[in-house]
Amino acid sequence: MRAPRRRVAATRSPSRRVAAGLLAVVLAVSLAGCTGDGEGGGDGLTVGLLLPSRAVPRWEQSDKPLIEKRVKELCSECTVVYANAENDAASQRRQMNSMITRGVSVLILDVVDPRALRSSVRAAERAGIPVVAYDRLAEGPISGFVSFDGGEVGRLQGEALLRGMGARAEGGTVVMMNGDPSSPNAAWYEGGARSVLQDRVRIAKSYNTLGWRTENAHDHMSAAIDALGPDGIDGVLAANDSIAAGVVAALKSARVSPLPAVTGQDADLDAVRRIVGGEQYMTVYKPFRLETDAASALAVALARGNDVDALVTTSVDSPTTRDVPSILLRPITVTRENIGRTLVQDGIYTIDQICTPKLRPDCDRTGLTR
Repeated sequence: MRAPRRRVAATRSPSRRVAAGLLAVVLAVSLAGCTGDGEGGGDGLTVGLLLPSRAVPRWEQSDKPLIEKRVKELCSECTVVYANAENDAASQRRQMNSMITRGVSVLILDVVDPRALRSSVRAAERAGIPVVAYDRLAEGPISGFVSFDGGEVGRLQGEALLRGMGARAEGGTVVMMNGDPSSPNAAWYEGGARSVLQDRVRIAKSYNTLGWRTENAHDHMSAAIDALGPDGIDGVLAANDSIAAGVVAALKSARVSPLPAVTGQDADLDAVRRIVGGEQYMTVYKPFRLETDAASALAVALARGNDVDALVTTSVDSPTTRDVPSILLRPITVTRENIGRTLVQDGIYTIDQICTPKLRPDCDRTGLTR
């Protein structure tokens, strides 16, 4: 699966990229609720929301409620209809086709498998229903794309892994635990990470993790330990926190001590606790509210037939479509040192949520105090 290729449209300056100023996106998204045909929230629009799975906690715990809330703020009489594909492309195709049949006004699609859903995206276009690709770049005639810069995610992971490896960063042995190859983001993340790690470390093993599932990551990591030995791994590039959970569990089962540096992504609560406890080195925090706000604003604007040029900041190419209007956001590295200044300060988690009784001494040493 080819990673999305970012293109900066000639009419847009690279400096307008959201990563250069998150506040600009917040303001633009807020203003989106004021644009339109003057009908306010009385248009009775329906927003179809299609999320990929429950294997990654963020979809149900963060993205769904935040999108529902923001859509309602932008369009008081809009209705959100929701479906979760449970990581099954055939199920997502049926769910999407059902929403097209019922005549939703716009679709927000976090695609399980871009190729498998391509025909449904085309069906939506024939029905006059715009499709906003959310977090993962769908294929076919989509109207917009909202995500975090996947190449930057991978680069942050690679840079943090080298820091976590310390003296072993030069020429050390690394295992890469990549995401599901059906997701375009997996290749995007991997490419960013490899751009940092190449010529610096030896990537001894590299695995694709079907479904981004913890148990699959555990099996791959166990195989890597068997092949390289419990003392033969200096760092693990884990593509997200669900994968990191399987990696850490396999390392602990093999009694690897000390644990090598392990990366992650999504700032799952369990991962943050592992970071505090010294079992995971870092995660990538993607301020979900910025992403959900941007997708909601784009979807409502498209459903109303409004121009979205003021909202988008760049463009990307998919395997089927060039110059997809896009909003790319900047991810943030989180380690023990800045949990308080990022996740706690942003209200993602409270100190009490992070600092279980078992972790209280680690929290005190980290400076996470009430």
